[in-house]
Amino acid sequence: MNAAETRALLDALTAALRLGQRAALATVVGVRGSAYRREGTRMLVLEDGAQVCMLSGGCLEAEVVEVALEVMRTGRATVTHYDLSEDATWGLGIGCGGSVDVRVERVDPGDPVTAAWLAALGEGRAAVLAVPLTGERRVFVPADGEVVGTLPGAALHAFALAAARERLGLREPRAVTLPAPDGTPVFLDVNVPPPELVLYGAGHDAMPLSAQAHALGYRVHVVDPRPAYLTPGRFPGAALHPLAPEELAAFTPGDRAHLVVMNHHLDRDRVCLAHALRSGAEYVGVLGPRSRAEELLRDLTAEDVTFTPEQLARLRSPIGLRLGAEAPEEVALSILAELMAWRRGYDGGFLSGHTGRIHDAPTHAAAPDPLDRAEPLNAN
Repeated sequence: MNAAETRALLDALTAALRLGQRAALATVVGVRGSAYRREGTRMLVLEDGAQVCMLSGGCLEAEVVEVALEVMRTGRATVTHYDLSEDATWGLGIGCGGSVDVRVERVDPGDPVTAAWLAALGEGRAAVLAVPLTGERRVFVPADGEVVGTLPGAALHAFALAAARERLGLREPRAVTLPAPDGTPVFLDVNVPPPELVLYGAGHDAMPLSAQAHALGYRVHVVDPRPAYLTPGRFPGAALHPLAPEELAAFTPGDRAHLVVMNHHLDRDRVCLAHALRSGAEYVGVLGPRSRAEELLRDLTAEDVTFTPEQLARLRSPIGLRLGAEAPEEVALSILAELMAWRRGYDGGFLSGHTGRIHDAPTHAAAPDPLDRAEPLNAN
């Protein structure tokens, strides 16, 4: 789930608990073959049957709600298998050709493990909830801080802790179910801080990029020295940093940030590019054709500002997928599509004609040399 979905689910849960309503959380814990969503997708079900977020394209939800109402009544968590094949007699007749397992549990905010997990989701902290699918007990494993809860058996508990910490060490960790040495399936639900997008420049084309990124769950930062441009009305939901180029040292992007230089002003772009490349961020993009990034680097070199090969390897220019984008809203879509593909290790190509599982991405896509292109390309 992305940060926007998690935010909507938590808001609804908070409102329901404030009113004294019961709730259940349904989570996809296993996928075989084709399915609409992947492991870690969550849906909240309230005692009146209302649901927040979706586990599928609308085909599973009614079935899951019925299970959730029973779980709320009994308090016993359950894992249900759903066949998504075309067999309308024995399956759901959806035609996806796969199957999913969904775990449903009643939300008990007084339970220490539940409370720790909900707090991590709400605060955007990196953590794993390890859940053996054959029992009720769970363990909360944060990236920083104390483990909450224990699993039955020292070997199973040790396996869950090691597997959770291994997931948290990945670049873009996703939820997964793994077999413990004794064969017990253990679901590792993963939460990581939402990705950040830093826009150097508050021009007209930065506005749709900020808005679309915010809708996708990014924490957006906009850096610009012009107060008239840097306003909440132009950038709702974004953190605004009114910094002149010589003041950029006061702003430190996070390691999970994606930085885009788009001032449309060579002097500001030059200083911002140097600031971006010296940060710990792995993605630094320059809006515009290749020649613009080359010019900025030449000017910096002339000022005796140099970068290591590792720093330059973070640079991407032009940015965005080749969608034929022209309008600012289209360019924003192109850029965010590339960011999603880059983060998750995909090449951003067409799905039509693809013969493998569409969600498989065995390795993280290596960033090509952004300045090693035969012809200059526009940002889109």
